[in-house]
Amino acid sequence: MSKLNVAPTKSNLLAMKEQLAISENGYELLEQKREILVQELMRMVDKVMLLEKDIDKLTQKAYPAFKRMLMADGSDQIKRIAHSVHYDFDMQEKEVTIGGMTFETIDVTLPEPQIFYSMIGTYANTDEVIMLFFKLLGLLTQMASVRTIVWRLAEEVKKTQRRVNALSKLLIPQTKETKIYIENVLEEKERENVFVLKALKRKNDSLKAENDE
Repeated sequence: MSKLNVAPTKSNLLAMKEQLAISENGYELLEQKREILVQELMRMVDKVMLLEKDIDKLTQKAYPAFKRMLMADGSDQIKRIAHSVHYDFDMQEKEVTIGGMTFETIDVTLPEPQIFYSMIGTYANTDEVIMLFFKLLGLLTQMASVRTIVWRLAEEVKKTQRRVNALSKLLIPQTKETKIYIENVLEEKERENVFVLKALKRKNDSLKAENDE
C-alpha cells in the first residue's frame, strides 16, 4: 500500500494522527450501520418469503375457483361482471424508518369490498372468486411495498459496504503507512540532531580544554 504524498513534518504528523482517528471511528460507525442494515434486510427478506407462501396458497385456491366460475357462468357473463366491478385505489409514496434510516416505499390502500353486479344470473362461487382475488390483490400490494423496502435496503447495504471497504482497505492503511513514514523520518532527524549536538559539544569541550592549557 503506497503512502500519501505529504511532507514529513510535525504538523503533517499531527494531521495524519487526527485523520487516522477520524477514519477508524468512521469505520466502526459504518460497520455498525452495515450490520444493522443487513439484519433488517434479512428480516424483510423473511417477510417476503412468508408473503410468497401466502400468495401461493391463495393462488392455488383462487384460480381453480375461477375455472369453476367460468364453467358455471360462462365467459360472456364473467365479462359483464368484470366490466361492472370498479374500485378506486389510493396509491402513494410513504416514508418508513428502518434501522435508523428513512426509506421511501409504496403504500396502497384497498377499499372495502363491494357487490357491483346483480345476484340474478350468478352463482355462489361468483362471490367466492371475487373475494379470493380481492384478498390476493391485497397480498400483492403488500408484496410490492415490502419488495420496495428490500430493494432500498439492499442498495444501502451495498453503498455502506463500499464505504467500509474504502476505509479499511485504502484510506486507513495509507494513513497508517504515512504516519509511520513521517515518524521514522522525524526520529531519524532527531537522532541526527542529537549526534550533531553531541559532536559540537565534544568539539567545544576540546577547544575549552586546549584554551585552559
